Amino acid sequence: MSWPDRPVTVSERWDPLAFKARVDEVLCDFVAHEADRFAAVDPALDPVARQLEQAVADGKRLRAAFCYWGWRAAGQPDSDALVRAAASMELVHTAAVVHDDLIDDSALRHGRPTAHVALRSALRRRPRAANAARSLAMLVGDLLMSLAGQLFVSSGLPAAYLGRARPLWAALARELIAGECLEILHTGAVPDTAASLKVIRYKTAKYTVEQPLLIGGTLAGAGERLLEGYSAYGVRLGEAFQLRDDLLGLFGDPQRTGKANLDDVRGHRPTALLAETWRIAGDEERERLRALLGRRDLDGDGLEAVRALMRRLKAPDRIEEMITARVEEATRCLHDLDLPGHATAALTALARSAAVRHH
Repeated sequence: MSWPDRPVTVSERWDPLAFKARVDEVLCDFVAHEADRFAAVDPALDPVARQLEQAVADGKRLRAAFCYWGWRAAGQPDSDALVRAAASMELVHTAAVVHDDLIDDSALRHGRPTAHVALRSALRRRPRAANAARSLAMLVGDLLMSLAGQLFVSSGLPAAYLGRARPLWAALARELIAGECLEILHTGAVPDTAASLKVIRYKTAKYTVEQPLLIGGTLAGAGERLLEGYSAYGVRLGEAFQLRDDLLGLFGDPQRTGKANLDDVRGHRPTALLAETWRIAGDEERERLRALLGRRDLDGDGLEAVRALMRRLKAPDRIEEMITARVEEATRCLHDLDLPGHATAALTALARSAAVRHH
């Protein structure tokens, strides 16, 4: 593929739906081809191959968008090769989601069975089918992460550009896995806001906003000051994104989020929402929380009791304040960078869509 391979006369106006369509096309074509090659090894692999395709069927494509605007804000033109490289960020995300659902034993994602649940049907008559399905899902996640690197290096960008960004891939993987490990280590522990925010930063914020921006900027040859600005904007906005997820996970509409509201409470996960509730709560309220958190048999009534306690203590309001403060800080960082007007407009719109959403 030649580069750049799209005319620079493409409209400067940010059209998120058109961009999402471009990324979707790249992902669906690439993963379908790789899934077919995988299934060609043996017909028994077909259910696993189909899970590869299912993993990329949905998504907001925010990570690809941040990578794209990390490139454009550094002064580079639109490029299909860059869109392919940016799409690899979404494969990192799908790999993380498959692994995260497996670790958390979540049954639903985007309103459909998660990989480790869906794969049970391929093993229905086997002994220990559920365990075998979990093992298959783990390998699906591993393969998706491998495919992310493959798509990135085969994007069509010049080798010198790709070489500049290679060290950032190591940082992305290291920090993402560190965050996932921290969440596991803090699950079930006494809730602590500082610990929860550290989990958020490493598990989600960095690979959702900061690292895609840095990779896009580094591909474009951005200078140190611009990259520092990307980090300042990206970490704050990434934290706001996950704090919104914390709220939606417990108070959102499952028909829109595609996930069960019970998961975080049943799993006693170290969310900032729970940590802030615990921080504000008195002794009696903490005892009530202890009786509800981590119960696998928790039902709708138990969930509503947790919600009512959180509302009474105004913990959701506190999380909203934290989201607002981070978005405002991120936006200030952005405007300090003196970017091209179309890039500032796009990154401002992305900040809003990342933090103000219902799913």
